[in-house]
Amino acid sequence: MAHHKSAKKRIIRNEARAVVNGARISRIRTYVKRVEVALQVGDKDAALAALKIAEPEMARGAQLGVLHKNTVARKVSRLTARIKAL
Repeated sequence: MAHHKSAKKRIIRNEARAVVNGARISRIRTYVKRVEVALQVGDKDAALAALKIAEPEMARGAQLGVLHKNTVARKVSRLTARIKAL
């Protein structure tokens, strides 16, 4: 339990940020899933379009510290390679 005012404020802030960060991660996963579904179907155009939407969202997540930048780079690279292989 927090014993001083700034620690109490920090707990409240952390809970609020956890909600925002969770929503951002969920949104990123949804966009990535759309790319993967298009890849499974074999629709290269849909996969490219989905990746164009997913990539900036993932980059924003890395910029805001929700995901590590190397994780985002690796995921984008692998998705791009899979699209290219179609």
